[in-house]
Amino acid sequence: MQRIVKNLEYFIFWSRWLQAPLYLGLILAQGVYVYQFMHELLHLITRAGSLTESGVMLIVLGLIDVVMIANLLIMVIIGGYETFVSKLDLEGHPDQPEWLSHVNAGVLKVKLAVALISISSIHLLRTFINAPQTEDRVVMIQVAIHASFLVSAIAIAWTDRIMMQTLAVSSQAKH
Repeated sequence: MQRIVKNLEYFIFWSRWLQAPLYLGLILAQGVYVYQFMHELLHLITRAGSLTESGVMLIVLGLIDVVMIANLLIMVIIGGYETFVSKLDLEGHPDQPEWLSHVNAGVLKVKLAVALISISSIHLLRTFINAPQTEDRVVMIQVAIHASFLVSAIAIAWTDRIMMQTLAVSSQAKH
């Protein structure tokens, strides 16, 4: 019976590798964003003389949006793989991201929440720049969505802080 339980535990532990194809899919999605970025950049360069200032600003904000989503993808791909699948053997690698050395599920959630707020801010700025062509209802919905992201991020950070304090207290009690 003990052998069956041990094999079951190994199988459950192995199942984390089922997430690896998901991270590979996100890498392919990032490739789509690189294509979209280059397409928009080419659009900006080829039409630079005929665009208004707000037109240029909208395209540049679109480019920033793509970059921020790509950064979000990298955090999810690298941080998620490192946290949930397997450690990356990057010790001493000159390009190792600083944040990776202290990544855990809590830190990753807070970083993702901040990234979502940043992306939402860019979308909201684009809406404000284009406000005359946007329905008031759409603006209000986007503001409400942005506010919900803010509240969610604060709740996640607060919950993570409480959990860390609880862990610290429990760790001190053991010593």
